[in-house]
Amino acid sequence: MRLKNIYDLAVKKGIERDPRTKAQIKESLDSARKEYRKLKGADKKAFDTERLKNPYADTRILYGDLDKEIRTVLVGIDMEGPELLLADRLNQAGDYSIDLVMAHHPEGTAWARLYDVMGLQANVLEKFGIPLKIGEGLLKERSEEVSRSLAPANHSRSVDIARLLGLPFMCIHTPADNHVADHLQRLFDRTKPKKLAQVTALLKRIPEYADGSKKGAGPRILVGSPDKEAGRIFVDMTGGTEGPKRVYARLSQAGVGTIVAMHLSEEHLKCVKEEHINIVIAGHIASDTLGLNLLLDSLEKSGKLNVIPCSGFVRVKR
Repeated sequence: MRLKNIYDLAVKKGIERDPRTKAQIKESLDSARKEYRKLKGADKKAFDTERLKNPYADTRILYGDLDKEIRTVLVGIDMEGPELLLADRLNQAGDYSIDLVMAHHPEGTAWARLYDVMGLQANVLEKFGIPLKIGEGLLKERSEEVSRSLAPANHSRSVDIARLLGLPFMCIHTPADNHVADHLQRLFDRTKPKKLAQVTALLKRIPEYADGSKKGAGPRILVGSPDKEAGRIFVDMTGGTEGPKRVYARLSQAGVGTIVAMHLSEEHLKCVKEEHINIVIAGHIASDTLGLNLLLDSLEKSGKLNVIPCSGFVRVKR
């Protein structure tokens, strides 16, 4: 498969699992096109034109020839300087011939604009009874906070290493997260577990979460007890990063009894406890691994890829 094909397919498959409708995704892309048309001079030259066709700012080819044939991929959750040097070392040793380094967590420009994908969280919230305009209002403040926190970072550090080593480098974030969120929400909607113990039991039957449990980072009940009623389950695993703290009151009012999330900060945890919502932490790396595996399964239907897992990622084929 060519590098461009892998990228285009990842975006396409992400759209297929996106919580937004096709019309809502089109509206997002149209908004980027309108913004681009209004720009002039230096601002127009600096504009990331990938935004005109890819609705995921956190998914990009960071370095590499788009036409390069890709056969072997080093895949991991966090792929930075050490992992890029590992790829180069493995190539030098002759053990592998790595054509591409693929990260889940964003790097470079994809990391710098992570806040751009947070808007889709409003569409997820809408499905649980929170009006879209209210969700968008709540997300605006939080995305601005994330934008400010990302601004001082050295975004291009790992990309520069890839360029100097001549290693094609890409990251796939929200498309993979869309896969795990869709997969788990469908699972819970179909099985309707009554107790929190049943929620965690369902997760532990999934190979990625079973592996996470062995490593001490698997599913666990953070708020609630095993015999507590689960109620309506909300899977919170896409949209860049944690949403606004004020959303939990709205979710409680909408009848959500349990949130299944990758992770939860201490500040968010305090807000959840005040709203008496159960929290099940599925596990961050295990959830990211599940999302990547589901996406890679789709990609491999279009072409054979030799995947070398590292950096927390474990390949499980379905």
